[in-house]
Amino acid sequence: MSGLIGKKLGMVNLFTDKGDSIAGTVIEAGPCTVTAVRTNDHNGYEAVQLGFGDVKEKHINKPNLGQFKKIGAAPKRFLREFRGTAGDVKVGEIRTVEYFRVGDAVKVTGTSKGKGFAGSIKRNRFHRPNQTHGTHESFRGTGSIGAHSYPARVFPGKKMAGHLGDVRVTTANLKIAAIDVERNLLVIAGAVPGAAGGIVELRKMGGGQ
Repeated sequence: MSGLIGKKLGMVNLFTDKGDSIAGTVIEAGPCTVTAVRTNDHNGYEAVQLGFGDVKEKHINKPNLGQFKKIGAAPKRFLREFRGTAGDVKVGEIRTVEYFRVGDAVKVTGTSKGKGFAGSIKRNRFHRPNQTHGTHESFRGTGSIGAHSYPARVFPGKKMAGHLGDVRVTTANLKIAAIDVERNLLVIAGAVPGAAGGIVELRKMGGGQ
């Protein structure tokens, strides 16, 4: 098992010994409860399922509630699986920020900010045509999306206007700059996907237990 579930709290400025300012992201990582262990013999793959964020029983469906009662753990709002060998991980144990060390390289997965319907320039980084005399009126339009008589259709996947953001995004090779064990906080150098308050998954680069 090589990760934790956390919540992005916001961003701060970090200062090095030389006085340089570095942007950092504060994440409340854990504590996470091991709610299940997947094995090749029983599930066909190896993974560890973690739970994060306490929630009242009335907000949990019956199958998940039965799972929590079976292992004697408080209900959790968020469940995520981390692929890899479980090793000596046991169901019911608690994982905290002590799993990480300052300087560890991690990859963070979250949901990017949703930006609604966007035009082709903002969504696909298209360029406007030269705004000189004689050009057409649609300076921010998509332009040609295909031939007329043949193939007489628009090919799937054509870059056009549409919904932007609100997708799963992973940023790799981020370094842990600071750890506060008492408050279950991590500070990661740089930005991570998503808005403040969003749920993220942190994984050690290169695996590990």
